[in-house]
Amino acid sequence: MNEPMIRVSHISKKYRLGQIGGTTLREQLQRLSAKVHHREDPTRPIGMRERPKEDFLALDDVSFDAAAGERIGIIGRNGAGKSTLLKLISRVTAPSEGMIGLNGRVASMLEVGTGFHGELTGRENIYMNGAILGMSRKEIDSKIDSIIDFSEISRFIDTPVKRYSSGMYVKLAFSVAAHLDSEIMIMDEVLAVGDMAFQRKCLEKMNDVSHTGGRTILYVSHNMDTIRRLCDRGIVLDHGKLIYDGGAEDAISLYTEQRTDQAVRITEMSDLPRMKGVSRKVSFVSADTGSDSGIYSCDDDMAVTFALSSSVSCDDMRMMMVLISKDGTRVGMTETPPFSVHEGDNSITVSFPCRGLADGSYYFEISLVHRPHLYMGERCDGISDVLPFSIRNTEVFGITSERWLRNWGHVMLSPLSVTAQS
Repeated sequence: MNEPMIRVSHISKKYRLGQIGGTTLREQLQRLSAKVHHREDPTRPIGMRERPKEDFLALDDVSFDAAAGERIGIIGRNGAGKSTLLKLISRVTAPSEGMIGLNGRVASMLEVGTGFHGELTGRENIYMNGAILGMSRKEIDSKIDSIIDFSEISRFIDTPVKRYSSGMYVKLAFSVAAHLDSEIMIMDEVLAVGDMAFQRKCLEKMNDVSHTGGRTILYVSHNMDTIRRLCDRGIVLDHGKLIYDGGAEDAISLYTEQRTDQAVRITEMSDLPRMKGVSRKVSFVSADTGSDSGIYSCDDDMAVTFALSSSVSCDDMRMMMVLISKDGTRVGMTETPPFSVHEGDNSITVSFPCRGLADGSYYFEISLVHRPHLYMGERCDGISDVLPFSIRNTEVFGITSERWLRNWGHVMLSPLSVTAQS
């Protein structure tokens, strides 16, 4: 039996939450002196109380093997431990417990621009990345034309990469990782940036290097469509634990049901994770759907009452709702007309029409935007992955066949008109 390309054996990763140590040797010595003489820590910010150190287990006893040529999708909610696992396998950080064995060189893309030097040109970064992966200059010379052609940025290849857009970063970084001679390829949400045509090109390339070159691929994404198209095996993580390892389609089904099986009438939102860059001057406090089951049909309207808290009084507030299916597809977006809020507690009720939705499970991404002008707006608050609900149209159509209902996709289009001609 061949040795697996990757062997992950009972690994755990523990982090210490809160501020750890000082930023300089001087601060460390001041802290130590205060502790020895039973005095208050002089480096502690004013008003901050001493809190007990708390450990956070990002990964908890995870084990699996990956053979040559396997394409494994790693999926789970935010905070499940996916990126931590890839960092451990890529040797970016070390596990607190357990062992990781690698049988081959690793090419990894953990985030946009990882391993690039901003002052170097795209061409120089290709050589630098190749050298880091252990390739000789002769090997890189033989492939550099293919790398540049695949990246579609040949016009800018001799420009410093600090001037590249995020899409250009991804194109070049992926092209380097895909063409260099590594036996293991690790990708973390790299296809979230870039145009659709290049995303398809990347998926085709990963399929090709896996089938023909026997390369093992670990791929993390929240886009279930790319997982389904690329991977033949799926691993599901939940709160740092491996809860499923098997077929990709079954892994996707388990993950999507996790996202949508927790419909509750009232959702407290004050402590939910926020999107980046929100001001929180107007923020979500809670949401009440008025439904204990969270099940609707295409004849229903979903009425949600939101409790809001505002530190200011302002007009021209809008609420945006992005409808997302359980497989991560963004079905559509809508927004409210402008409304006003006053300082303190506020309440608004939004009626979302379910007309046209096919059977399935859905959830929302919601935002509060202050938009005093058409082209100017401030995102005051934003929450992803909330208000799960299901559409069941059995009573409307009298159809119970799940296979028939799945044929609709996400949207039931209006009936076709036809004109018969003799």
